[in-house]
Amino acid sequence: MHYYYGYNEFIKDSKDLTQKIDWGFDTIIGIARGGLTLSHLLGEFYNIRQVYAINTIGYENTQKLEKTKIFNLPNLENAKNVLIVDDIVDSGDTLSLVLAILIKEYPCVTFKSASLFYKPTACIKPNWYAQEANVWIDFFWTVDLLGSKSR
Repeated sequence: MHYYYGYNEFIKDSKDLTQKIDWGFDTIIGIARGGLTLSHLLGEFYNIRQVYAINTIGYENTQKLEKTKIFNLPNLENAKNVLIVDDIVDSGDTLSLVLAILIKEYPCVTFKSASLFYKPTACIKPNWYAQEANVWIDFFWTVDLLGSKSR
């Protein structure tokens, strides 16, 4: 089963998320690709210019890969509190791995996470999320651009 997640719902959930996040951060990292739209919006909302991306590949279409690839780590030597954002914490494998790598690389930096969706079956729970999910989410930035073309 799939659920279409449209622009208006994204805006509403993003606003709700900003009301939930009760922590001061100086840097945002969006997990590419899904977290980039949210990281941009939060950067604008909080007037933070230190918005970076970290690349991960954990799925091929809707099929989860055996091993998640992570690359393009940002330079965080001037960061103190970093918010990591993604569109969904599905299995939790990607967020767990990203956190482990960043904490090892930058042990003096505090990392917290936020996502639009969180699946309760995930191995890690983000600090903040907008909605729980039990199905595959078809985000507007994929569906509306690609139409019927599959990822």
